Amino acid sequence: MATLDIFFSTPWLFYLTVTFVSLCIGSFLNVVILRLPKMMHQDWRCQCEAFLEIAKDQRKQEAPVTLSSPASTCPSCGHKIRAWENIPVISYVFLGGKCSGCKEPISIRYPIIEAVTALFSVITAVIGGPTESTLFALLLVWALVALTVIDFDTQLLPDSITLPLMWLGLVLSYFGYLGDFNSAFAGAVFGYLSLWSVYWLFKLVTGKEGMGHGDFKLLAALGAWLGWELLPAVILLSSVVGAVVGISLMIFKKHGREVPIPLGLPGRCGFAVFVVWG
Repeated sequence: MATLDIFFSTPWLFYLTVTFVSLCIGSFLNVVILRLPKMMHQDWRCQCEAFLEIAKDQRKQEAPVTLSSPASTCPSCGHKIRAWENIPVISYVFLGGKCSGCKEPISIRYPIIEAVTALFSVITAVIGGPTESTLFALLLVWALVALTVIDFDTQLLPDSITLPLMWLGLVLSYFGYLGDFNSAFAGAVFGYLSLWSVYWLFKLVTGKEGMGHGDFKLLAALGAWLGWELLPAVILLSSVVGAVVGISLMIFKKHGREVPIPLGLPGRCGFAVFVVWG
């Protein structure tokens, strides 16, 4: 604890550490964003094959994907990415944005996610200050970055992120690291039930599903972290930012109206970062 106290009492060291660690976390989030949906699809397929009692020799055979395997490779040539080629942001700049093996362009979204993760983390650290609570808040920021991009790519909000996030918010509130526990508990309950109610009302009126169940769990998680008092502001800002994103996609990307759009997450992510310690 003495070492931790020294760490918190040295602001420049605290902020510098947050910057470097969050850059590395951003690199890891790139792996999570890419692989977690694949892991979910593999699991769903295996469950369906087992439910349908398909013979094992007739099931689709493919190498299992985890967060640690297989090793990261270039999607174009299969070149195994070495440690020095995986330094957040710096490696991308050093390599000129191209694979060292085949010279094919590397997606710029990788360093962008790393940089955005670091930026949001530093902002959170500055707002919260060098405290234990700020370290916990960074977990929320990192989870929201991953959820935002996964939702944008696949319209999925993995339970393996949203549910632990909700429980962690409740536990931290109970032990006094966040706000009042009663507010957190009410936030989790009202966060889930509010969107659950909208979902069923929309379905009864139109016969269609207007949102996924993952949205209920995500808002419950944010309610657990921020308390019920901030939920209306989170929902409002999410709707506004999501509407802007959706309209922009339809105008500039010719995104059809019938294609699902992840409307809520951009606002929720940005808002949670700025108000969790406000």
